[in-house]
Amino acid sequence: MDNLENRENQVQETQETQEKKVQYYADGRFSNDPAPAAPKQPKKPVPTWAKALMIIGAVILVIVLLTTGCNKLVEDFKSEFKGTDITKVETDFGHDYIGVVYVEGEISEDGTGTYNHAYILNSIDAMINDSDNKGMILYVDTPGGSVFASDELHLKIKEYQDQTGRPVYSSMQSMAASGGYYISASCDKIIANRNCWTGSIGVTMGTIYDVTGLLDKAGIKTQTITSGRNKAMGSSTEKMTAEQREILQSLIDEAYDQFVGIVAEGRDMKDSEVRKIADGRIYTAKQAQKLGLVDEVGTFEDAVENMKKEYKLSDCAVEEFESVVSTDIWSLLGESAESRLSAGFFSADMIEALTDLNGKVEFSYISDIKK
Repeated sequence: MDNLENRENQVQETQETQEKKVQYYADGRFSNDPAPAAPKQPKKPVPTWAKALMIIGAVILVIVLLTTGCNKLVEDFKSEFKGTDITKVETDFGHDYIGVVYVEGEISEDGTGTYNHAYILNSIDAMINDSDNKGMILYVDTPGGSVFASDELHLKIKEYQDQTGRPVYSSMQSMAASGGYYISASCDKIIANRNCWTGSIGVTMGTIYDVTGLLDKAGIKTQTITSGRNKAMGSSTEKMTAEQREILQSLIDEAYDQFVGIVAEGRDMKDSEVRKIADGRIYTAKQAQKLGLVDEVGTFEDAVENMKKEYKLSDCAVEEFESVVSTDIWSLLGESAESRLSAGFFSADMIEALTDLNGKVEFSYISDIKK
């Protein structure tokens, strides 16, 4: 019995030994080694044209995403204020108050950006008809703006003063230049922040571009059909004549005379005195105070406290009239034809932008030097 078990064990050991045996092949591997992996084929280089297509595709994708994002931003903004009248003003406060009217950004009848012309005019009208209103402070932070809008706002402020007899202060902030000073000149008191730039008493027509040389280089010919030799003056595709320059200068001079008269009347100065300092330059708050253009140097809070003390309005609350911001795609992007031109990018698009300025001349009480 033991012999039989020993023999079976010997047979089993023999089988295991045979299974462990391996053969050696000519390729240098044993029979129990894993089969070699198939040799890797070298990658074919991407053709140049394919790379170009990939880059172009990526650029197009970025443009589409940016455009979609900007359009969505504008649509979201519009939908947020859809059905809302951003020029509507309500003054049902139920108590005596001093109204603060915010004049921020470029003064324009179009009312884009941080300045809403219609809202500001409506605010002053509302206070004229509200017996609870006891005074008005203009919170001014602007480089100025169009002659028309600046003068319209000035006349509305005068209307408030004439009809109500209530005090009006101008509290100048970082900048209250040109049109910003124009609307402040007739105020009962002007208090400027010590870091304020003001003055810039003058008129500008902006820049009239003469692109005739550029158009010649680009091989572009233009023709303007007019009823008279001065009908197209200001055109960027026509050279300005001496007569046209004289005509435009006469318009500037008349607007300038109007500005000087507003300052002289509001600040109780002679025209000749104003003209000496009204060469278009800007002044610091201290410089303006020395010249009689500003009454005091101080903060907005100083202006509020001064009005309350001077006119016995200590019990009055302060109510703010700050318009809802209105905008368009260009103001969102901070772009304009003139800003792109000033950057010096002359291309087909720039030529088109230049010719778009054809005959567009706007007289402004605006400071070309901005903070």
